[in-house]
Amino acid sequence: MGQCYGKNSSTVSIVRDDNLVPTATASPTTHPQSPLPSATPTGQYHASSTSATSPWHSSPYHNPQGNNSPLPVGVSPSPARSTSSKSTPRRFFRRPFPPPSPAKHIKASLLKRQGRQPARQTSIPEEDGGGAEADQQHQEQQHERLDKSFGYNKNFGAKYELGKEVGRGHFGHTCSAKVKKGDLKGQQVAVKIISKSKMTTPISIEDVRREVKILKSLSGHTNLVKFYDACEDPNNVYVIMELCEGGELLDRILSRGGRYPEEDAKAIILQILGVVSFCHLQGVVHRDLKPENFLFTTKDEDATMKLIDFGLSDFVRPDERLNDIVGSAFYVAPEVLHRSYTLEADIWSIGVITFILLCGSRPFWARTESGIFRAVLRADPNFDDAPWPEVSPEAKDFVKRLLNKDHRKRMTAAQALTHPWLREETSIVPLDILIYKLVKSFYRATPLKRAALKCVSKALTEDELVYLRIQFKLLEPSKDGRISLDNFKMALARNATDAMKESRVTEILSSMGQLSYKKIDFEEFCAAAISTYQLEALEGWEQIATTAFEFFEQEANRIISVEELAREMNLGPTAHSVLRDWIRKSDGKLSFLGYTKFLHGVTVRNPSTRQQ
Repeated sequence: MGQCYGKNSSTVSIVRDDNLVPTATASPTTHPQSPLPSATPTGQYHASSTSATSPWHSSPYHNPQGNNSPLPVGVSPSPARSTSSKSTPRRFFRRPFPPPSPAKHIKASLLKRQGRQPARQTSIPEEDGGGAEADQQHQEQQHERLDKSFGYNKNFGAKYELGKEVGRGHFGHTCSAKVKKGDLKGQQVAVKIISKSKMTTPISIEDVRREVKILKSLSGHTNLVKFYDACEDPNNVYVIMELCEGGELLDRILSRGGRYPEEDAKAIILQILGVVSFCHLQGVVHRDLKPENFLFTTKDEDATMKLIDFGLSDFVRPDERLNDIVGSAFYVAPEVLHRSYTLEADIWSIGVITFILLCGSRPFWARTESGIFRAVLRADPNFDDAPWPEVSPEAKDFVKRLLNKDHRKRMTAAQALTHPWLREETSIVPLDILIYKLVKSFYRATPLKRAALKCVSKALTEDELVYLRIQFKLLEPSKDGRISLDNFKMALARNATDAMKESRVTEILSSMGQLSYKKIDFEEFCAAAISTYQLEALEGWEQIATTAFEFFEQEANRIISVEELAREMNLGPTAHSVLRDWIRKSDGKLSFLGYTKFLHGVTVRNPSTRQQ
């Protein structure tokens, strides 16, 4: 694996001290599922055993005092909750060289990000020749040359009166404050204070700049923490936001004994999906979704929940994939560990949160970070143990479709809002950027591929059509029931924020030029906007595929040679031996196997190529 980097973040309003690491109290045996109150493996990666600058954040689901309360006696809910600071227990391997772990690359990259070099061991220190001192002097000189001017307001002291500290993170701490003048005069706010002395590299400076930019450009959604202002002085950057006094979602889970009833869990998940779908439409991936990063505005049971902490977030341009490994170990998606991911990584994290809400346990667990990573990559969640037999089939299907290891088969946040488990709830389904990507691909495909997809759309049941009908309606078809490229443009314009401009989401319209002089009805829209990968994750996929193939046999199946099929799928001669099995020898047409494979293509790898 190549180099990657981790970012350091502190939460926005009421936060836990991420520098503290919970004690591992579970048995040494790795198990994919662990109850929240008793099992406490560390979910935080450490650059060293006592590092306070890790991109991996701990999730202390435990009861340190062993009493009936989910929180320690005499200690208020986070951020004041304390945990043991013991280091991560070492894992011993029978083999002298354990398999590579993403954590090792995080460690090296993190040191580089902070402007420090990994420690070098020499057998004869005297022969160093002053190299270490020279390196330190060079780093100090580089540190002094960094431009730490952000262009923010310089009048923080005149506008805000700082109160008590309410949270502390890696690069700063959060305090309450009272606004002394301006439109918010007299109002209590949260101030995230980031020390400039800890901005030791250009990357760390850019992290702060990007976090403020994302908060400022996204602010406005009901379930997203409000951004008010950003100030600076020679020593600090001050990010002023809405103060959320209701505590973390994590605290509420613990106060309920570790899990939520289904109906209550739905209310939480609806809010999470709503704000995440909004971020994704704008081209922003959060990358650190977890219960600690959702705060309630008040202590009321039905208080609104807010998404906070965009310190690890980033803009994602169309057709771009990210490769830096960041996040929290228990919630990290498999493709993040493979260093090739996009918006779907957030969906996996939502799946983990939903799993915890419904059963009170983590779906992937181990005593070490490397063990957690292996569980995420290889293990399957356990839906057999209690309380899963009592959980509704719709809820289990919902979680399974979010925790699919193949990111292409996961639902998007907008699709998840139309899932049968949530369908009866009153919620607004937003425009889904996936529709744009699929329509673009459809009109770039060959005529045979489009014909094959049209047959699939005819085989869809009404359940699968619910989401497509909603998306078609959001494009506001004309009176004749058809849409054009203008409809796609106006729908994006209605939802645009400054973040959408930064992530260049609208650039996807330029690749949809085939619709410039074309209008499509709902039937053709369905063919263009379906994902066969997602359909394959359905329990009824076999029936859908069988019915679709019957339509294909009647309407579009034709004699095709191996060479032509290879050209259709943009494959070289090395794939011919595989494609030959897809064509019926009796009539030279695609078989059922060939049809289903043709729908989404195949990757043919050279066996001698080493898997990276």
